[in-house]
Amino acid sequence: MTTDELSDEESWNHRYSESAQIWSGRPNVVLVQETTDLTPGRALDLGCGEGADAIWLAEQGWQVTAVDISTVALARAAAHATMYGQAVAGRIDWQHCDLGKTFPEGSYDLVSAQFLHSLGEMPREEILRKAADAVAPGGILLIEGHLSFPSWEHNHHPDIHFPTPEEVIADLELPEGEWEILLSQTHPREHPSPDGQPSTRPDATVKVRRLP
Repeated sequence: MTTDELSDEESWNHRYSESAQIWSGRPNVVLVQETTDLTPGRALDLGCGEGADAIWLAEQGWQVTAVDISTVALARAAAHATMYGQAVAGRIDWQHCDLGKTFPEGSYDLVSAQFLHSLGEMPREEILRKAADAVAPGGILLIEGHLSFPSWEHNHHPDIHFPTPEEVIADLELPEGEWEILLSQTHPREHPSPDGQPSTRPDATVKVRRLP
């Protein structure tokens, strides 16, 4: 079986198994910038990967539900969290979840979707609408996504579309009068190439608040 024939879960497990660590181990910059001034409560981290965002949130005092489709990533994230002590690790509930099929229960003061992309048939717009539904009154939905492939990557799927902030907000279908748009912007982000050459990549940020 080739990687093209794998399910999303198998594909992500295969990718994570190729190396001991894929991501930087640091929380996403926009997450830190946009949540530092929030009062910690219940947080939902969608597509948590190796757990850097969830661990950072737990360090700030949040009770975090962190979900991912990859069991390899979740095991790695849970092991990483233990290095921060029980006070931090005990605040995180790691959950194996294929968001295209199921969604975590409950309501949250913060729902974070950082780079929730997939090369498979993931219903991203539907997942983000469910994410909005999971935000408690007064809570925040923070979505960060790519706007293009990296400049050095040329062998990519031509049908993959990276939505603008305006498209993300439209796809959320937020009921009028129930939400406040706090941030809708694009910005460059440093994204070095695999051989270490400096490069930037455009990203999109959407931050909305459910009115109390």
